[in-house]
Amino acid sequence: MIPIKIAVDGFGGDFAPEQIVAGCLQAASEDRIPIMLTGDRDVLSSMIEGKPGSDLIEIVHAPERIGMDEAPVEAVRTKKDSSLNAAARLVKNQAAAGMVSAGNTGACMAAALFTIGRIRGVERPAITSLMPTVKGVCLMVDVGANVDCRPSQLAQFAHMGAIYAQRVLGRPDPRVGLLNIGEEPVKGNEAAQQAYQLLSTAKINFIGNIEGRDIPGGEVDVVVCDGFVGNIVLKFAEGLGTGLFTMLKQELTATLPRKLAAMILRPGFAKLKQKMDYAEYGGAPLLGVKGTVIIAHGSSNAKAIHNAIRVAKEASSNQVVESIAELIAGEMSEQ
Repeated sequence: MIPIKIAVDGFGGDFAPEQIVAGCLQAASEDRIPIMLTGDRDVLSSMIEGKPGSDLIEIVHAPERIGMDEAPVEAVRTKKDSSLNAAARLVKNQAAAGMVSAGNTGACMAAALFTIGRIRGVERPAITSLMPTVKGVCLMVDVGANVDCRPSQLAQFAHMGAIYAQRVLGRPDPRVGLLNIGEEPVKGNEAAQQAYQLLSTAKINFIGNIEGRDIPGGEVDVVVCDGFVGNIVLKFAEGLGTGLFTMLKQELTATLPRKLAAMILRPGFAKLKQKMDYAEYGGAPLLGVKGTVIIAHGSSNAKAIHNAIRVAKEASSNQVVESIAELIAGEMSEQ
């Protein structure tokens, strides 16, 4: 049995190691999650010594660091003693049940693939992201790992996303939609049309094609698309949210009566802003590898890291990886 310990890349991210360490201390002290923190031992030890939660944090010495602007594959291959590679090895060797990194996304994917490896039968791993909706959140698969996808890969994304939505988001029978330019089966490019046919006979709750406007409305629990489209949608949503709050603030502070009204509405706006904050969701699960891997936002603060660690533990505890492996193995035996 793999222990429910989470490996954390201590030197990955724009605000590492300070915010990474702070997030680890929060997860350890508040949620009592055992953590294996990778990075330079001297630096990290001085930052956690005597702090609440430090009793649950084990430092794994890894003196090298992979920068955000480095070539991912080359950095992973040459910097064997990097904090990122060390975290991946802990998962590979089953010393940790999962890992979290806010570092170079490409390097994180490379480390996961080279060290942890793909689940047998998975064509390509996929990065997911939680998108806020009027009904809660939905899971988008893929958001950047694969810019070009075959229909069979899109079908696998749907199955993996459905398992994650069921096991971690608590959706008993998650609704899965294929992102397209129209609802009809004949819409979209050839890959989308063929993927529609595959999903129509799949053993999941496939509701058909959905359009971009259906995502905020919470029409589905899982949105399936290739990484090119998914990343554009994700970045547009992030920019739109920031832009809307900026415009709203400008309008509400333009006159004295509006300022007074804004004071009354402030609690509601704060709650809405919290719902749109990526830090609330922690990070993006990389589905399809033989271990729990959570890729956090590069600018993650302590709150985001804390939540990413929590998500990693939930995914590990609910055996998301094992469920995906069992599903893929079953499909291969049928074929």
